[in-house]
Amino acid sequence: MLLDFDRLGPLRWLLVGVGGAVSLFLLLPVLFIVALSFGNSQWLMFPPPGWTLQWYSMLFSDPGWFDSLMTSVELGLVVMVLSVVLGLFASLALTRGDFRGRALLKSFFLTPMVLPVVVLAVALYGFFLRIGLTGTLVGFVIGHLIIALPFSIIAISNSLESFDTSLEDAALICGASPFEVKWRVTLPAIRLGLFAAAIFSFLASWDEVVVSIFMSSPTLQTLPVRIWGTLRQDLTPVIAAASSLLVGLTVVLMLLGLVLKRGKS
Repeated sequence: MLLDFDRLGPLRWLLVGVGGAVSLFLLLPVLFIVALSFGNSQWLMFPPPGWTLQWYSMLFSDPGWFDSLMTSVELGLVVMVLSVVLGLFASLALTRGDFRGRALLKSFFLTPMVLPVVVLAVALYGFFLRIGLTGTLVGFVIGHLIIALPFSIIAISNSLESFDTSLEDAALICGASPFEVKWRVTLPAIRLGLFAAAIFSFLASWDEVVVSIFMSSPTLQTLPVRIWGTLRQDLTPVIAAASSLLVGLTVVLMLLGLVLKRGKS
């Protein structure tokens, strides 16, 4: 039963106030770190005595920080593409396939979401250490892909399950090949699911720190690992600037997904 929000009267404003207070409580640490990234103090002081962009200038001019940023972007894009492609094939098998153990296989694909990340990181580190993949981009991609793939499978599977398969049958009757049906009918119909899978897969890689710490090397680090390592040595506001970049890109991608969803509805 849906609640008619307009008929709540004074209770309506109480709910709005509570919702706003909870939102502020959740967002306050984020706003705090963004404000610190523009402060002109060399220490993390709040409120800042003044405002400046020097920390962002230092961030982009420092080769170490810039290389870590580009590594995170490159890694996120590669993981995003692989996660969507593999997630699409896995979702098609899980939603259209008729074989024994399908539910068990789906649960297996979602295991990385419930398994403690540090356990997964230690296991990957021990395995990659034996085969020489620690400190390599391939090792990073595999580790992040394991974390991102469940998000992709969930998003694409939900789109496929709500898709009317009679449209595919109609296309087949009209003479389209199975490949043309998938390319011209199925994929456009589930494009929001594909886009959601791409966003969450990129963000899963973009924000990942635990697995990245075990996979990193002195010459190959992601931005979250660089933040973590610098935080252990110095409380420079450059850390706040780098953190603001992480938050900013996350917010932009989530807003883009919301706009596309509203555009379709």
